Amino acid sequence: MLNTFKQTIKTCVGLGRMWEHTVPPMRGVSASVRRCVSTGGVVCTYQYDPDLFKPYPEPKRWPEKNLVVLQPTGLSDPQNIRTYCHFRANIKYSPKKMWFISSFIRGMSIDEAIKQLSFVPKKGAQIVMEVLREAQEVAVRDHNFELASNMWIGESFATKGYVMKGMRKHARMRFGEIRYFHTHYFVRLVEGQPPHDYYGSQPDGNQRITQWLQALSHRRIDYGL
Repeated sequence: MLNTFKQTIKTCVGLGRMWEHTVPPMRGVSASVRRCVSTGGVVCTYQYDPDLFKPYPEPKRWPEKNLVVLQPTGLSDPQNIRTYCHFRANIKYSPKKMWFISSFIRGMSIDEAIKQLSFVPKKGAQIVMEVLREAQEVAVRDHNFELASNMWIGESFATKGYVMKGMRKHARMRFGEIRYFHTHYFVRLVEGQPPHDYYGSQPDGNQRITQWLQALSHRRIDYGL
């Protein structure tokens, strides 16, 4: 039994070396992934360089909102509100963690959002700050926003991106699946001052009790006297 196990190990090592020599270098991916493939499931992190190639699918409908042309208005009519939709695709971050950060800055001005995120000790907060600065620059340069500070966060949300599956080595020559999650982050900038209450006014305790009592007093039995 022991000799059979040693022979199996030698065979696996030999196949691993042969596989390591036959795999061509993958463009845009660090060498840690090639070592992971050749050794058969050792847990290694990978580094993705988006400037070299883009193998992952990206959102298409969100940037198309910037192509909408509004009707011209007269001098006495209210002016159209300028908006700009920006995104960053396939961020190496959990979409569940990014949801808290994206919902935190909704309804804030651009300067207030960047200031508040600078105090959040999270990786996602630093990424969102970079995306906001990029969107602010593009909005002023290409979409006719007058002032860089006169805009607020109209929409901010994150969705699930590409999921890369790998293998993790376990005991007794077993393997398990490991998933590397990515997330898409979307933001829409609106020109002007932010609203006083983004989510709308919520009733307090006394108003809730009054509404509940009114609902009780208006109860009726269907088809009754």
